[in-house]
Amino acid sequence: MLHSRTWVAACSTRSFLQPSWRNVVPSQGKRRHAATAAALKEEPVLEEAPAAPRHPLTDQDHERLTFQRNIGVSAHIDSGKTTLTERILYYTGRIRDIHEVRGKDSVGAKMDSMDLEREKGITIQSAATFCDWEATNLADNSKQKYAVNIIDTPGHVDFTIEVERALRVLDGAILVLCAVAGVQSQTTTVDRQMRRYNVPRISFINKMDRPGANPWRIINQIRTKLRIPAAAVQVPIGVEEDLSGVVDLVHWKAIYNKGVKGSEVVVSEDIPESVKELATTKRTELIHQLAEVDETIGEIVLMDETPSNNDIAAAVRRATLNLKFSPVFMGSAIKNTGVQPLLDGVCQYLPTPNEKEVLAHDTSLPAASPQVPLTPAAEAPLVGLAFKLEEGRFGQLTYMRVYQGTLKKSMQIFNARTGKKVKVPRLVRMHSNEMEDVESIGPGEICAMFGVECSSGDTFTDGSTSYSMTSMFVPDPVISLSIKPKGQETPNFSRALNRFQKEDPTFKVHIDHESKETIISGMGELHLEIYVERMRREYNTDCITGKPRVAFRETITQRAEFTYTHKKQTGGAGQYAKVVGFIEPMEVDPETGKDVAFESVVMGGNIPTNFIPAVEKGFYEALEKGSLSGNSVSGCRLVLKDGAFHAVDSSELAFRLATIGAFREAFKLAKPVILEPIMNVEVVAPVEFQSNVIGGINTRRGTIVDSEVRDDEFTANAEVALNDMFGYSNQLRGSTQGKGEFSMEYKHHMPVLPNVQKELEEEYRKNMLAASKK
Repeated sequence: MLHSRTWVAACSTRSFLQPSWRNVVPSQGKRRHAATAAALKEEPVLEEAPAAPRHPLTDQDHERLTFQRNIGVSAHIDSGKTTLTERILYYTGRIRDIHEVRGKDSVGAKMDSMDLEREKGITIQSAATFCDWEATNLADNSKQKYAVNIIDTPGHVDFTIEVERALRVLDGAILVLCAVAGVQSQTTTVDRQMRRYNVPRISFINKMDRPGANPWRIINQIRTKLRIPAAAVQVPIGVEEDLSGVVDLVHWKAIYNKGVKGSEVVVSEDIPESVKELATTKRTELIHQLAEVDETIGEIVLMDETPSNNDIAAAVRRATLNLKFSPVFMGSAIKNTGVQPLLDGVCQYLPTPNEKEVLAHDTSLPAASPQVPLTPAAEAPLVGLAFKLEEGRFGQLTYMRVYQGTLKKSMQIFNARTGKKVKVPRLVRMHSNEMEDVESIGPGEICAMFGVECSSGDTFTDGSTSYSMTSMFVPDPVISLSIKPKGQETPNFSRALNRFQKEDPTFKVHIDHESKETIISGMGELHLEIYVERMRREYNTDCITGKPRVAFRETITQRAEFTYTHKKQTGGAGQYAKVVGFIEPMEVDPETGKDVAFESVVMGGNIPTNFIPAVEKGFYEALEKGSLSGNSVSGCRLVLKDGAFHAVDSSELAFRLATIGAFREAFKLAKPVILEPIMNVEVVAPVEFQSNVIGGINTRRGTIVDSEVRDDEFTANAEVALNDMFGYSNQLRGSTQGKGEFSMEYKHHMPVLPNVQKELEEEYRKNMLAASKK
């Protein structure tokens, strides 16, 4: 694959942004062949990729894009994301009053539009909005208007797909951290998602008004736990309840929030004496951190010179865009302090839509061809990505990020996956659950369309290009429930399940063939509980749920050879196929994330090439159900070495059945084991309940990985099998007098204990026996 290193210029007109040149991350790795048989086919040698048609940005494009920002607000649960977004909307004039997250005033935060979100005080669905912000350039106190698209994402790990798809289409992000708790389990997940999509971030240490707030410990955690260089660009004026403002270390000015709800921002040249020494130390630390990641500042420091304010600002921006650094802002959203300087920082340090390299596959070229860079020019052919679906009052609402070209109302657009042509009946910009009709949307913008049938992750074009964009990463479900309607089944039951499945790629529904039950699968107990509750409220369908089931898997631990012949004679043409080869354990491929593979090394035409795909199909079919517990098989590679066929009796069906039989035979010889999902569990409780918490984890066969005591609070990080975590919330509540809380996230699958494996095998045998008698 040809790696492209592209230099992108940030064009600045009247803004205070320094022109920034950045070295863009190389495009992703080469596609791997699903089968060696495919690899054996001669492919043309790739010449230099044909130059993609370039569409230069016009002056109008530069003007619009320079003052455009697309950002997400992400963090661990309860760090204050929605509270921060509420303040941003208030200060930008999008809402007239501030409402708190838990909806105590019967209104609730603007971005939490669902009743369930307001009752529980958590964000369940990501919500998009847009606002205009007049940013202040502290260098000369000039002001410049920016258009900002914001997506507020959930913090709970069960709704991780909402964060995933938001970060897939955003140019930058604000990572919110609690000034007391710091880097928590979900923070590391969000960090991983930001890295997956190369999203530059600025960090905001929220809740600086809380007792025990220690931003310097949090910055150290960002460097050590998240492994990204970071330094404060602000120092708080006053601590805990005395917090009154911040000192901007880049421009060396004090910023205070005054007036009603902190809406008046006062900038002073005088730094308070109480923080002057700390501010000087932290400014030096900022310069030294930048010198390690930015050559220009590094040279200035080596020459023993002092960088100017503009030098520091330009270096912070360059390093942030290059994903080498995260500037750290501070404040308290609930106390209306430090939010406006954070918004100025978003405009100053996060990228414009044309500074983020966006690549697409050209489906008219060979699969291994380099990806094509897209240009956010209004006159270029349209390319947009549908990243989120929602069932609205007026039909399906499709959220779309336009990367190139202009999307207009009543325009004919093409779905790159299906090739279908559709008309855009209605185009809107979203403000949480409110809509604003628009005639057209330019590149770099986020909008929503009505009445367009598609799936999450589909690419839309105007038909003049064959571009297709990669979709977002979708994690596998880890927990299942059986579900049936209470009383008579109505069409609403299947209608609700179909809708939720379409909206949420991590929510899966299937019918169990043995028990004939409807099984729903998802990312956690809360995830499924929310959907069951939504069925009751939105579809008037009460449901009865069965005991939660864990997504066990099966795998093999050693290589096993097979020689299997499938013969069947029933008069006339029969069935004949012989396959020879072996199965062996396989590690997860870091590029593709797959841990199952099929390879064919058959030589001499012992199996005709037209039957090889049938063998591959039979292998993947056999993986769907292991023979130990009926769960899917992972971590396995099948290599087909030889075989035999009959001129009349051989068929695709015969080879498919032969492969299934061969796999089951070899599987028993390969020392198979059952795997169970292991969860990363983080428990936070008052320090006096430390022994209770550790005892509770130990009784559930958990392994304490890390623990930390700070002030009067205790945090334990443990690895516990999901099967042992059911009912833990009640136990934790009881052992900590309701003061403890926990969050958990899937880590990996590990072999179960021998006694558990025996129980699962016996239970599966009994179920199979009962099913055969029916």
